[in-house]
Amino acid sequence: MEQMVDTYLLHLKVERGLAKNTLDSYRRDLKKFVGYLRSNDINTLNEVDRRMIMSFMEDLHNQHRAPATISRNLAAIRSFYSFLMQESLVKANPSTELDAPKIPKRLPNVMTVSQVAILMEQPNSNNAAGLRDKAMLELLYATGIRVSELVDLNLVDVNLEMGFLRCLGKGSKERIVPMGKSAIEAVGAYLQKGRGKLIRNSEDQAVFVNIHGGRLTRQGFWKILKKYVRQAGFQGDITPHTLRHSFATHLLENGADLRAVQEMLGHSDISTTQIYTQVTAIHLRDVYQQSHPRAKH
Repeated sequence: MEQMVDTYLLHLKVERGLAKNTLDSYRRDLKKFVGYLRSNDINTLNEVDRRMIMSFMEDLHNQHRAPATISRNLAAIRSFYSFLMQESLVKANPSTELDAPKIPKRLPNVMTVSQVAILMEQPNSNNAAGLRDKAMLELLYATGIRVSELVDLNLVDVNLEMGFLRCLGKGSKERIVPMGKSAIEAVGAYLQKGRGKLIRNSEDQAVFVNIHGGRLTRQGFWKILKKYVRQAGFQGDITPHTLRHSFATHLLENGADLRAVQEMLGHSDISTTQIYTQVTAIHLRDVYQQSHPRAKH
């Protein structure tokens, strides 16, 4: 069973070009599933039936795993068995017709425009690290790209003259995203005055580098953001994704087309983008309640 999982993961990496984080997620979920099968004296995937997968999902529920986690595990099992069927490695697919638990849609955490402005003021632009941090914060909010996409940027991906950047999203899908004036100025200042002081190897193409001169990691950016969130005195959970959520919400609040926002975010399905329309609807209601002379009567 473990060998079949490895074969499947290799297929995802080579044939479908999935990102490392996605592959790690599949590996964890399928390893958990195989471990559960072993603990129930099942040693081949052909022995697995529908009830066994339901039992596995129930076990996850009893461990107080979130519906989203259970749903993700089921999706991994379904995809795994689809591959096994295509390769004629199993006789039947026991995962068909199984319903994933309903996941309550949580509205994304969004910053106000004034909060964003305060956050952007936190880095000290008098040193190389501060110039880098300012550029990263401005770029995340200006483009809505994911942190993984931010740290993967190479010099060739950024066109300051045209005001665009190129990034590779989930499934290695390429997209072009426009940058605003503030982001162009911040990134330009960092590239001219900051990056050269941080980089160790002049051949390195990474846009954003750490204090040791190597490419900055997602974890490294998380630490940087946490420092500025504390420095700004913000309460609540502000994550790198909060800037992405704020980017989308503020665009829609100011009349941007939903399809355009979908394209900039790199969402394959517009239903994923539509969650932001709920946030803007709540915002409009609050504005109405505060502004309309008869709203409180």
